Amino acid sequence: MIGAITFTLLILGFLTMIPAVFLTLQIGAALLPIRRSASVASASCPRFAILMPAHNEETIIARVIASITSQLPPTGQLLVIADNCSDDTARVASEAGAAVVIRQDMSQVGKGYALAFGARSLQSNPPQIVVIIDADCEVMPGALEILVQHCITTGHPVQAHYAMQAPEAPSPADKMSRLAWTVKTFVRPLGSLHLGWPCQLMGSGMALPFDIVRQFDLATGHLAEDQKLGAELALADKSPLFCPNARILSRLPKGETGKREQRTRWEHGHLAIIGEFFLPLVGHALSKRSLQRLAFALDLCVPPLALFAMVLILTFGASLIWFVLTDITSPLLVSAGALALFTSAIAGAWWRFGKEIISLHELAAGPAYCLRRIPSYIRFLVNRQVAWVRTER
Repeated sequence: MIGAITFTLLILGFLTMIPAVFLTLQIGAALLPIRRSASVASASCPRFAILMPAHNEETIIARVIASITSQLPPTGQLLVIADNCSDDTARVASEAGAAVVIRQDMSQVGKGYALAFGARSLQSNPPQIVVIIDADCEVMPGALEILVQHCITTGHPVQAHYAMQAPEAPSPADKMSRLAWTVKTFVRPLGSLHLGWPCQLMGSGMALPFDIVRQFDLATGHLAEDQKLGAELALADKSPLFCPNARILSRLPKGETGKREQRTRWEHGHLAIIGEFFLPLVGHALSKRSLQRLAFALDLCVPPLALFAMVLILTFGASLIWFVLTDITSPLLVSAGALALFTSAIAGAWWRFGKEIISLHELAAGPAYCLRRIPSYIRFLVNRQVAWVRTER
């Protein structure tokens, strides 16, 4: 009995150690001086199309379109997919200067279906590159050209730096969410870039060669359609690359309902993708003997940070109790090492990239924030969200 419990705790410790080590490598590499990307300018900007799925976005879409059309070259076009809208999104988008297609199909709800509809609309005059921008994202000056040029130069899908602003008068939980988002969408991909590794797709600010888009079925209602597409691309040896110099900006929801819906969709979708793709990706990486492909798989398997922190603390606590009862140190040493790596990595990310987001005093309340996420993780086990739901703005 003692041996079985010790073995179980050791297995749990090593299972948490793997993503902890990978996370530490990523964040450690991100702390290195940021390297300036080599110029990717070419004689002419390739033909590209921006796909913008929009569901009931009449109040904000004109501002987003303005941020795009102001920097849209003659070789670019903007196509808004008014998807299952019950408001004037299509009219407002058209008046703002975008081309618009309307999709009405309540039997297929989700961003993926809208993207597939938009991609089919481009078949008669296909672009070289497709850029996906969400209808609540502002495109920073110069980002489109940088993103498109990087995509055409590398021949790979490319992910922009997808930044997130806090709502007005943010709560400590809002700041914690923004820090977690910054670690996920900037710090970790930046570390992977420095190490020569690929990154995950993040839903908005994604540029893909149209020839690649044709090969994949975008029509899905998956909660994490972006990570699903990224995993499928990795299995096809077209892993996405990070482009930190191209920046798009969105904002966390204001209302508590919107915040809860958004976090649940991100967390449940991510966990479902880990379960579906981690083992196939590892098998693919080992068969190809590719460190880059293995890095993509390990990147995917790092769970949401709040959940990861709770698992590490629980594993350490159980190992500590077992040590007190039996004097067996091996599980305690492994779990303590994993927890120490995680803590130092997050501290390093905060010190370098997060001090303007959240104060050290507020960061110390992280365990309380993690506890608030427990109901969401329980729902994943007993009543998992599977239907795509637009976040309340």
